[in-house]
Amino acid sequence: MSNYLLPIIIFAILGILAGVLLTVASKVFEVKVDERIEQIADSLPQANCGACGFAGCADYANAIVEKGVPTNLCKPGGPDVSAKISGILGTEALEMIPEVAVVRCNGNCDAVKHRFEFDGVQSCAAAKRFYGGSKACSYGCLGYGDCITQCDNDAISIINGVAVVNSNCAGCGKCVKICPNQLITIKPVTKHIDVKCSSADNGKLTKQACSNGCIGCKICEKKCLNDAIHIENFHAVIDYAKCTGCGACYEACPTGAITCCEKQ
Repeated sequence: MSNYLLPIIIFAILGILAGVLLTVASKVFEVKVDERIEQIADSLPQANCGACGFAGCADYANAIVEKGVPTNLCKPGGPDVSAKISGILGTEALEMIPEVAVVRCNGNCDAVKHRFEFDGVQSCAAAKRFYGGSKACSYGCLGYGDCITQCDNDAISIINGVAVVNSNCAGCGKCVKICPNQLITIKPVTKHIDVKCSSADNGKLTKQACSNGCIGCKICEKKCLNDAIHIENFHAVIDYAKCTGCGACYEACPTGAITCCEKQ
């Protein structure tokens, strides 16, 4: 019996010593973590969308505390989350204007012509690889909803062949990255005028493909009193820094390519 007892005692003593050493080491080499980081991380929506410019919510929380990054970069969280983070830090809340995604295309099934029926994998990425998609306008919305798969807020629907963003949008930008035609952009919610066309064809070709397309007529340019809209690459582009939302370009557009969300 004594032959077994001694090894057991030795192993028990070694186990106790190892436990003591580990406990001491954990205290000596402990890395102090600012409790505000965890508080801020818990305040963030955990969307991990990357719209703030960081890898995820935890990375952004750490950057706020450790690097002094602004507290108003979380688009899904909006002003409420920004104010909460500022409260944790004991700093003044920064101004934050909510943003929303907009699809730069209005080439719905009633307006755009189709060249063929696509029966491959029903995704925008797959359709894009097959002659640029079935629609006559190769710049427009392909309509298979790849953007929907990326949205965590049920903010996008395919309506009559075109992606449409609703009021659930938090402006995270996940849909922007997935669109193969790069049609989706983020804008301030306070700006109500949009150009729903991204065609890089001249006016004649655009009109042949889609009745809702921008024909580059420059009427909107002439009507704008704030130098906020110009024709670039054959379609109108709005400078939201200058746009006052007066609606003059919307009222003047002959094809309806310029829309106003307050008047739709």
